[in-house]
Amino acid sequence: MKLGMIRSTYPNEKRVALLPEHITNFGENLVVERGFGEMMDIPDEAYAEKGCRLADREEIFAECNAIFSLKLIQPHDYPHIRDGQMIVGWTHPEESGKKFMEAQGFPKELIIVDLDNIKPSIHLNGKKALIDSIPRNFVVKNSFVAGFASAVHAITSYGQLPHTDTKIAILAAGNVSQGAFTAVSKLGGQDIRLFYRKTMNEFKETLSDYDIIISGIEMDDKSKHILSEDEQQQLKPGALVIDAAADAGYAFEGVDYTTYEKPLYKKHGVYYYCVNNAPSYLYRESSRAISESFSKWVYSRDMQEFYDAAQTLT
Repeated sequence: MKLGMIRSTYPNEKRVALLPEHITNFGENLVVERGFGEMMDIPDEAYAEKGCRLADREEIFAECNAIFSLKLIQPHDYPHIRDGQMIVGWTHPEESGKKFMEAQGFPKELIIVDLDNIKPSIHLNGKKALIDSIPRNFVVKNSFVAGFASAVHAITSYGQLPHTDTKIAILAAGNVSQGAFTAVSKLGGQDIRLFYRKTMNEFKETLSDYDIIISGIEMDDKSKHILSEDEQQQLKPGALVIDAAADAGYAFEGVDYTTYEKPLYKKHGVYYYCVNNAPSYLYRESSRAISESFSKWVYSRDMQEFYDAAQTLT
């Protein structure tokens, strides 16, 4: 089963999810859209030399049973999606991809291979199964970039670098938070405190102390929040809250996604940042991390494996 690689047309998405240098023994299994590597100045010939077949976008949808799109496929491509087709990438069908599932996933009985960094899974007709053969944190470098990029983008959009007396709280110690910690340290932050799930009560007791709060937490239980809307009322006026995990409305109750054009919004005197494809801000760095990991764990495989696994869900 061939995998058709299309360029993501998600707003402001610049990442190239496959670099020719990572194509080893699986080039003949890939059909790549012409212009796929344009954002990284990669000519089509570089993919052809590795054994990939080049094709136009509509041709890929028509011929390939499996379609790779890094981010959510956008409505202008909906007419090209065929019944029963497999969609591979970051669809997140139970979160940011809910509308896509309602419009396309369920009506067309699409097989969704969601390459979530923590819980990669296969979805079909409202049922799902974890992909045990892909390890947890398989694209860890991109998670680090997500935290780093979110912190840099948010702070520079806010218009003020951290000073020695800027109090910063970073929630969780995972890959996203580590990236954010590295970024704020390089930007001048010195008064930085790390809080973990077990010490969240201590954080809540000192909410009003912090000028910048960065979360790298994606909530497993979507009915719970790190901070409720009432608790957010205790934040320091003018504080900057950065949801680097882009868990909009869940990590911080009531918080909405923001965009590259408008990365911040103000609510009750507090500034919020929640861009859900922040790594694209450092798209060259992120592209390399994604290409390396996805090549090892996804592109090198026969998509028939995922198709067969999906049939067990029916």
